[in-house]
Amino acid sequence: MTEHTGPLGNVRVLDLASSYAAPTTSMYLADMGADVVKVEPVRGDDARGWGPPFIGEDAAWYLTANRRKRSVCLDIRTSAGLDAVYALMGNADVVLLNIVPTKLAAAGLDPREIRTRFPQLVVCVMSGYGMDGPDAGLPGYDLIAQARSGIMSVTGAAGGSPQRVSAPLSDVAAGTVAAFAIASALVRQQATGEGEIIDIALLEADLAFMRPRITCVAAGDPVPQPSGGGDSVVAIYQPFETKDDPIVVAIGNDRHWERARKALDLPDWTGADDLATNAGRRHRRPEVVAAVQDAIAVMMRADALELLNDAGIPAAPIFSLADVIDDDHLRSRGALVERRTRTGEAYVDVAPPWKLASVDRNDGFSAPAEKGAHTRDALQAAGLSTETIDRLLTEGAAWAP
Repeated sequence: MTEHTGPLGNVRVLDLASSYAAPTTSMYLADMGADVVKVEPVRGDDARGWGPPFIGEDAAWYLTANRRKRSVCLDIRTSAGLDAVYALMGNADVVLLNIVPTKLAAAGLDPREIRTRFPQLVVCVMSGYGMDGPDAGLPGYDLIAQARSGIMSVTGAAGGSPQRVSAPLSDVAAGTVAAFAIASALVRQQATGEGEIIDIALLEADLAFMRPRITCVAAGDPVPQPSGGGDSVVAIYQPFETKDDPIVVAIGNDRHWERARKALDLPDWTGADDLATNAGRRHRRPEVVAAVQDAIAVMMRADALELLNDAGIPAAPIFSLADVIDDDHLRSRGALVERRTRTGEAYVDVAPPWKLASVDRNDGFSAPAEKGAHTRDALQAAGLSTETIDRLLTEGAAWAP
């Protein structure tokens, strides 16, 4: 494990979670310097097999959420494995769980009982629907959260059916929110010694994206439908076609509008004073969009972007992921990084989405560990004897390579 001197360098995290949302949380904590022990089933985290593609021995998806962690393999369905988990809790500041809340007690991982035994622990439970409410026992996935939060209802082509955002939106959102909540609880924990129980629902993480839409509909706005991105509260804020490749244009305020009128030589409409405000442009959106599209359609993408950016109007190309990987700006900032797996294979990784003045965000990198690589070391550090560890391994309650 490479040393990383981030602001959470004195924090120890026990990650009992799997899949993608909760591992994103523990990865972000590790990126901030925390020592994360990832407890996997004896067979390994299912996400190790989420391929192809595979890079080395692990799926690419697994690599993107498990850097900078140690790996311990325990069968927590056995009493001996669960006892070992409790020993690890005694060395931890944070425990991360993503079992369906109604099954936590049966698994021996009721958060309240954990905090009774270890009052200092910050226990974070991540689930689809949260720890209470009538649907707390339902399983939750990214797709389910996107559907139930309303995100899918506004996503897709105009007149088309609702679409899922084609990225693990709910997982990354919930993982980020959980990392923030944990870091906040740690401030109090380290000042007072008091722990916390944190309840994170994928559904509610997605609901945060829909906050302005929900408030507007409740205030009387029509219920929005898929629009191809052309229904923003801001007019204009959407894609446009050029002679070769599409771009997006964000006329985000009235000053942008005046610049756009001049730069694009838009027509001098009758009643143009109505268009001086965003409310007026929204009212006449179809004709305004048509005029902007007509002006941009005769240009090549590069020429349209140069014209708009020179005029101070926010605009950008719509990149494919291949374009993103080659983006000079992202490369120069270290947001995209060439990494090596533990067995030496090269891959492209997305760095933590922040920069601190005190530490390089890419310092202290370590590739996702081999399954169970730290089982013996972590259990010894938790106070288990060599004989106890050997017995766990022999009985199949633990695993080490």
